[in-house]
Amino acid sequence: MPTALPYAALSAAMTFALVMSITPGPNNTMLLASGVNFGFRRTLPHMLGITCGCTVMMVAIALGLGQVFARAPALYSAMEVLSVAYLIYLAWKIAASRSLSVDAANKRPMTFFQAAAFQWINPKAWMMVVTGVTAFRVNDNLLVNALTLAVAFAIVNLPSISIWAAFGLGVRRFLAGPTALRAFNWTMAALLIASIAPTFRHGLS
Repeated sequence: MPTALPYAALSAAMTFALVMSITPGPNNTMLLASGVNFGFRRTLPHMLGITCGCTVMMVAIALGLGQVFARAPALYSAMEVLSVAYLIYLAWKIAASRSLSVDAANKRPMTFFQAAAFQWINPKAWMMVVTGVTAFRVNDNLLVNALTLAVAFAIVNLPSISIWAAFGLGVRRFLAGPTALRAFNWTMAALLIASIAPTFRHGLS
């Protein structure tokens, strides 16, 4: 007979997911900027990519991929360097945005697949996933436990991160002027860079 689902552990896991999903970090900083620059509807693929990317990542880590990085620290260090470089590139793209126009061919929000792939080099996503799969056990079966946690985190994650894009849309009208928009985008770029500092200082342990 399968082990009964420990709802207390599931509730704790979802609370943890809420805190990690709704607090500032690379994803939410970019969603806020995207909501301002592109609107909520055009940011939807970005949001869905974040949630799906984290879900796949959680299942993979829970099923043993995390052990690969534990046994190959050089590989993890390489991913850290890659993540910093890519975040700097994203910060520059945000800072360089100068218009709220959605018609410019070279101005578009992050796509679903770009957002999903980004989670693999997102330090906060790694912290959330690794902590989640190691701290919470909702079923004795490894696969069931991984899938349950992934679904629970997804249910919490999507509405939590959507708040940031919605807030960006809400303040959009106050940033129609080029000076205000430029100041906002440079602030978001700086926050994006700053958001990774605590993660690297404390690591994933």
